[in-house]
Amino acid sequence: MDTIFYKVVRPIVKGLIYTLFRPTVVGLDNIPKDGGALVLAGNHTKWLDPVMLVGVTGKRQVHFLAKIELFKGITKPIVKGMGAIPVNRKIHDKGALSNAIEALKNGECIGIFPEGTINRTENVILPFKIGAVKMSKEANATLVPFVITGKYKLFRKSLRVEFLKPIKVSDDLDKENQKLMEIISKKLEGKN
Repeated sequence: MDTIFYKVVRPIVKGLIYTLFRPTVVGLDNIPKDGGALVLAGNHTKWLDPVMLVGVTGKRQVHFLAKIELFKGITKPIVKGMGAIPVNRKIHDKGALSNAIEALKNGECIGIFPEGTINRTENVILPFKIGAVKMSKEANATLVPFVITGKYKLFRKSLRVEFLKPIKVSDDLDKENQKLMEIISKKLEGKN
């Protein structure tokens, strides 16, 4: 369900993102503007990634899966107001997956970083957790991969967000997870 806080904050975030980081955004036509369940899944480079996606994805609210630690202290009202879904990363959090699937079945849009954390390694991407493809399959949702490349440099056009062609997930979740990981890693390596 869309939150009032998100509707109020999104235009402000969009203005700030485009003013401060001047991102190049490609493939927005791959994101359905409304209706139907949708999962956005991509690489995780910095803590600003969810904020960037809020600013560039249009008016449709994106409900991100966010670590449970953000639901405490001063960040709690912000992440709750943005409609985020808490995830306990210390366990295999079936509750978070169920909540995301329920939101998808209600036609919502979920944003997820299948790496599960910010990639601080030299690897192109970290191994993907299966949640993105699992929730897509269980909710019969369209899966739109995305890649974030470049650096968050103030007032420079050094950042690119690209939304790739939508995917319909088949029954073989391990194969689909591997396919998603390959699509994103090849794009990050500039192979397509």
